[in-house]
Amino acid sequence: MDWPNPHHCLLNIKRDDLIHPIISGNKWRKLKYSLCHALENDCSHIVSFGGGFSNHLHALAYCCKQLNIKFTAIVRGDYRANPSPMLQDLSQWQSDIHYVDKLTYQRREKPEYLALLQKEYPDAMIIPEGGSNTLALQGVAEIVNELSGHYDYIVAPVASGATLAGLIHATHQTSCKILGIGVLKGEGYLEELVQQLLPQSYGHWSINHEYHCGGYAKSNIELRDFCRDFYQQTQVDIEPVYSGKLFFALRHLIQQAYFPVNSRILALHTGGLQGAR
Repeated sequence: MDWPNPHHCLLNIKRDDLIHPIISGNKWRKLKYSLCHALENDCSHIVSFGGGFSNHLHALAYCCKQLNIKFTAIVRGDYRANPSPMLQDLSQWQSDIHYVDKLTYQRREKPEYLALLQKEYPDAMIIPEGGSNTLALQGVAEIVNELSGHYDYIVAPVASGATLAGLIHATHQTSCKILGIGVLKGEGYLEELVQQLLPQSYGHWSINHEYHCGGYAKSNIELRDFCRDFYQQTQVDIEPVYSGKLFFALRHLIQQAYFPVNSRILALHTGGLQGAR
């Protein structure tokens, strides 16, 4: 790549987007042990949450189809008149899709709402939006276990917080720093999401909030042009919701000499290309 690199940083990409054509990247990492828990406990029904282009719902619905587990997707917004490609896939995989309004969706983490859902679906395992629970940390830690070399920084996009929390927990005894790139407007909020998932407080991580391009799933011409040019140069697929913002931020930070001289940087491609559809 023809990026200005005044501090001569070395940038490697971990291609978690290549794990599987459908269950790629951090979606599999975060879901793996929740699905293991469901199988070990003979769970016959899973419920979870997401938007109309949710990579999480897409991956989870596919897994449930393969494992013969009933899946209910609670979707923010009403897409019945114009279902997204992701929702068309869910229908093909015999998922139950329940559309809810924005106010109802905002209650997805409230204990009273979850209690109502559990009453409605008494045999179901409820998985949070994005798969962000403590079981996710164990799956994300396997990313670090797979690394063959040392890195000064691991950089990843941040939305629901579990991927970053898993990376932080897995590296807390090393000198590696974890840098999140916020993909939505959430300064303070994203930090709180991450901290809630961690068993204790760690000091070797931070989140940069300068590259969300206006909010979740928001983009601009510069970001879209960057995603196109990045693919032409590298043949690595990225999209403007998660991975595009990650690499867009990295190019700028490297150019601005944000990282110390000769830093070894690992960018985590977390997969999830539903936003590009």
